[in-house]
Amino acid sequence: MAEEQLTEVPAAGRPAAGRSGRPLTIGQVCKLLVGEFPDISISKIRYLEDQKLLHPRRTSGGYRLFGSDDVDRLRTILRLQRDEFLPLRVIRQELAAGRGQEPRVVGPDDDEDSPATSAATSHRPRIKASGGTLRTVEELCDDTRATPQLVKELRDFGIVQGREHEGAIVFDDDEREIVRAAVELARYGVGGRHLRVLRSSADREGALLEQLLGPALRSRNSERRAEAVDALETLAATTMRLKHLLLIRDLRRLVA
Repeated sequence: MAEEQLTEVPAAGRPAAGRSGRPLTIGQVCKLLVGEFPDISISKIRYLEDQKLLHPRRTSGGYRLFGSDDVDRLRTILRLQRDEFLPLRVIRQELAAGRGQEPRVVGPDDDEDSPATSAATSHRPRIKASGGTLRTVEELCDDTRATPQLVKELRDFGIVQGREHEGAIVFDDDEREIVRAAVELARYGVGGRHLRVLRSSADREGALLEQLLGPALRSRNSERRAEAVDALETLAATTMRLKHLLLIRDLRRLVA
């Protein structure tokens, strides 16, 4: 089969992008996502498919066709790589657990195929509530492959806290994800004491956002509080993105 390029399917038979729901070729997917992921390429998408992370359907001629669910799944994979630095093995587990299945939030005047709209609205942290399952230390270790010593170290340095419930210390879903990330970092020799700088950074950013939005978040007007929570989520996503860009800029100096 000929190499798939951005014009891999003749124009007359090419599925159109947009709100029609029709499938996209691999080249069209690249065009759609390049605004949010500048390093995306056809070969990278193929590699993710080879790793069984993507499952686009094929035409009788062997061309890949991506539905909206495939594109959303690809977005999730790329964001987990870019924003959380997760290896493919962990990303596969996250997807199997349903990560990234929540619907995107798009305003009535937004183009839902716009990379800018996707970046601004679909990856905001969900701040309103953590919820989920409470886990004891033993269950947390089973779930994340952390050692009890690592969990103790993370608690000692204030990275996770846990809370008492029915006579035991338990951890919610947010802290499970923190421990899971710490397990990955521990493989590179990063311990709880090293993570204090990230804890301090998060505290400072939280204080800044509270200074900006605290009065509205404490308002007695429910609509104003809802608007403030929405703004808080957007600001949190933007600050995370800025931190990522600053980190990448500094790390590139190491390999220049």
